Amino acid sequence: MFDIGWSELLLIGVVALIAIGPKELPGVLRAVGQWTGKMRRMAAEFQGQFQEALREAEMADLKKQVDELNDAARSIATYDPLAETAKSISAPTPITPETSSPETPTPPPAVTAEPLPAALPAPEGVTPAPATEAPVAAPSTEPVAGAAAAPAEMPPAPAPGPVPAETAGEAASTKDRPA
Repeated sequence: MFDIGWSELLLIGVVALIAIGPKELPGVLRAVGQWTGKMRRMAAEFQGQFQEALREAEMADLKKQVDELNDAARSIATYDPLAETAKSISAPTPITPETSSPETPTPPPAVTAEPLPAALPAPEGVTPAPATEAPVAAPSTEPVAGAAAAPAEMPPAPAPGPVPAETAGEAASTKDRPA
């Protein structure tokens, strides 16, 4: 609040000692302390009253919101959708030319569907598929642009079969050896 440093307090103390005198200085300091305490208590009381007023205002707002929610809940609890529907069904209003307004939209004109165009001829290298299945393209032998070259034909993989006798014998002899 006040920007008073130690040097200013020392100067005030020296001036008070000279002006008031050493005999009356303790009584004056006691009175100044009491006044300061009273000021602090008044400030704390004012702040407490202000905080209490804010809490009361918040409570009033919360009470108002709770009352609004209660009213909305009561209106939902008394709402009967079946009665509303029965009321709307039991009292139909006939539409006559005099009751219809000029702003009533007219239905759009009927749209006739045009026949689909005949199937396009199949491009070269494509076998036409039956009508119930999607067309399937024949594999092409031409390389695809940007693709890596295909490797040469690989030899066929050997068919799995019985293990040769020498391999089986080696496995049996390794088990019999001491470690």
